[in-house]
Amino acid sequence: MGENHRVFIDNPSLNDSQCFDDDGRLKRTGTFWTASAHIITAVIGSGVLSLAWAIAQLGWIAGPAVMLLFSIITFYTSCLLTDCYRTGDPVSGKRNYTYTQAVGSLLGGYKVKVCGFIQYVNLFGVSIGYTIAASISMMAIKWSNCFHNSGGKNPCHMSSSPYMMMFGVAEILLSQIPDFDQIWWLSILAAVMSFTYSGIGLALGIAKVIAGIGTIRGSLTGISLGTVTPAQKIWRSFRALGDIAFAYSFSMILIEIQDTVKSPPAEAKTMKKATKLSIAITTAFYMLCGCMGYASFGDLAPDNLLTGFGFYNPFWLLDIANAAIVIHLVGAYQVFCQPIFTFVEKWASQRWPESKTITKELKIPMPIRGYRPYKLNLFRSVWRTAFVMLTTVISMLLPFFGDVVGILGAFGFWPLTVYFPVEMYIEQKKISKWSSRWICLKMLSMSCLMISILAGTGSIAGVIHDLKVYKPFKTTY
Repeated sequence: MGENHRVFIDNPSLNDSQCFDDDGRLKRTGTFWTASAHIITAVIGSGVLSLAWAIAQLGWIAGPAVMLLFSIITFYTSCLLTDCYRTGDPVSGKRNYTYTQAVGSLLGGYKVKVCGFIQYVNLFGVSIGYTIAASISMMAIKWSNCFHNSGGKNPCHMSSSPYMMMFGVAEILLSQIPDFDQIWWLSILAAVMSFTYSGIGLALGIAKVIAGIGTIRGSLTGISLGTVTPAQKIWRSFRALGDIAFAYSFSMILIEIQDTVKSPPAEAKTMKKATKLSIAITTAFYMLCGCMGYASFGDLAPDNLLTGFGFYNPFWLLDIANAAIVIHLVGAYQVFCQPIFTFVEKWASQRWPESKTITKELKIPMPIRGYRPYKLNLFRSVWRTAFVMLTTVISMLLPFFGDVVGILGAFGFWPLTVYFPVEMYIEQKKISKWSSRWICLKMLSMSCLMISILAGTGSIAGVIHDLKVYKPFKTTY
């Protein structure tokens, strides 16, 4: 999806050839299957690890029901969003290459800035969440081996801060790769790792249920009073909504995926089919992981299935799963941060076009024969290093995986998954104000706003509760 794969042609006769699309760019080759694969890869990530905990808070009735509800809402609003890829005519209208561009074409004004702000804040938050999750998995590898070697006698306490710094150093090095298209290999590796650890978590849950002679733990109403206070029960239930919302968050890149799809048939038609298949597969996978985790541990389901030590053996398999999480998050961090890097660097070059510090690039020969020289830019190196250092420090101050995931899910769900798709669709289809369809869409949007507020409140309450006993840079595992 990088710009190096897009070519603009000024000659109209060439635009009608077999090589170029109607906008003069190289003909898109994406299909129903490639779009489905992109969506599944984008959706299935570290959010799956907290689903067992989320279902444990809601119980056997509300847990799966809420997950199904989120899948239906996400599918419906994604279908609305696919109709906004082209402004005006769904077959020949002007293409919108990004989510923000679609908002600009259909809504315009201050809403473009609001959308951009929410997107970039959400991406910034994801980078913090990924730093926390990666450090927890690195500690889990160390802890499981320590626990195994001592026969369970050594408590093996350790601090998360050194592991976050290790992750930060790795990201500083990788962030120096100039362009998004040059990290495609890292993205593919991350996708493979996400399926690896998710599959291991599912397999361990199934094995634990079978080992318990088919015993299904848990209750219809979730974690029991006594295990938690009534207030904690409410706040945890709200946070569970945020955790589930985070697991389904992919709308911010849906337009970008649609821009890879060929036509005919119309891109929207292909994307609706791809979204339907992808969300169906993802929901089935999530149901299995979340429900099997809850069936295995009941009220004791950890907020991170592979690092909360619901599982202790086989310890080598847990090490593989946690190593896969770390590798996945190393790549996912770059995928989510590259848009922020590009935005700031583009803004700086436009703001100070004469500054050599910002625009000048030094070509450094590579020691490996056949590789192109590395283009060193002083501003890019300093800015990206500072960004990674900032996310690392914040992560060290707030190392609460579950609560951060809940906040991110709550913050991004309503505006990016529901509000903007609904508003753009109303504008695109010219739906009359106060018509029955307009009222239904607005009610959907307001209902989801309430869900996001509740989820965010529960997650923030969780952070406040954790901070009461937390000592910065000193918390041990």
